[in-house]
Amino acid sequence: MGAFSLSLAVKDIAKSLAFYRKLGFREIGGKIEDKWLILSNSETVIGLFQDMFEKNVLTFTPGWDKDGKDVDPFEDIRAIQKRLKDEGIAIDTETDPDGTGPAHVMLTDPDGNPILIDQHR
Repeated sequence: MGAFSLSLAVKDIAKSLAFYRKLGFREIGGKIEDKWLILSNSETVIGLFQDMFEKNVLTFTPGWDKDGKDVDPFEDIRAIQKRLKDEGIAIDTETDPDGTGPAHVMLTDPDGNPILIDQHR
């Protein structure tokens, strides 16, 4: 399903960035002025998102590795969506099954945790 990260719903992105830098995280994507950043610390990737999500979100990014670099081959979001639906998993936000390129789907696990599958290519 692609690279995994935890997308954190933060109240103050500057404070959160300062905190996670002290833990050894470095910026690998995003723009603080747009109120979102992607941070990495070795194998761990987190996103900081201010005013974008109500809850923390489990995020998978098909086509990317943990450093945001392209990987090939990869399973396209539409194939993932079909596979999940075939398994009986409800999709909250679907993507056009006939589309191409960037797209996303949202689902919720049995405990109410949101899951975003977010393809950027």
